[in-house]
Formats: sequence, structure tokens, C-alpha cells
Amino acid sequence: MKFILDTGPLVALLNRSDRHHRWAREQWARVESPLLTCEPVIAEACFLVRAIDGGMAAVLDLVQRDVLDLSFHVAGEAGVISRLLRKYRDVPMSLADGCLVRMAERHHDGVVMTLDSDFRVYRKNGRQLIPTLTPVS
Repeated sequence: MKFILDTGPLVALLNRSDRHHRWAREQWARVESPLLTCEPVIAEACFLVRAIDGGMAAVLDLVQRDVLDLSFHVAGEAGVISRLLRKYRDVPMSLADGCLVRMAERHHDGVVMTLDSDFRVYRKNGRQLIPTLTPVS
């Protein structure tokens, strides 16, 4: 099983005051690295932890230590992601979410670790539910 990491659990791990911090710590202790993610998730996380002392450096440290796998490339998947963004424009879908849905399509055993309820709406390969790991699952 491959874990595909969304922004929320990454931020919760680094932000002790986040209401999901404890859950995120517990999940990170259980899952095997590297976790799959994408550069839009890293950009969102760096923005959201910018006020935490050392927050952005901590995100980048996870990348540098190969805890996070950034091998997904937006450029090679831009057409598919663009179609997903149009399909879910009413949600609305972020670029990061579009990438994660596409990653779930490419990794059939992938489970998206997220705090985002929109993943209950999104579908991979048109109609398939996306397996998720969330605090409420």
C-alpha cells in the first residue's frame, strides 16, 4: 500500500496547535516512508507553516531526507489534471488536490492521507472511490 500525502496532515504534524496534530503524529509513526506527494502540496504546506519557527525548513527537510517522494511531475500530467480541475470546478478543486487524485489513479494501491472532506466527492478513473486515511475513518 502506498500513502499519498495531502497538505493537511503535513501541516498538522508540524503545528503542535493544530487540532489534528496528535492524529497526524500517530499516522506518521505507523506509515512506511516515503510518502508520495507533489510539489503543489509542498508549496501549500510551506505557506501554511511559514509562521512556525523552522516550519518551512522542516517541510523541506522531509523532502531532503526522502521521507517524501516528489517524483510526480505536474508537467507530464497537466492535461489530465486540467480535466479534473474543470470537472470539479464547483467543489472547487485545488491544483494540489488534482495532482493527488491523479496520483491515486496511477497508484492503484494508493491511499490518500488527508483532512480534506472533498476527497469523499472526488473520484479516480471517473467513478471509483478514492481510499483515504482521515481522522474520521
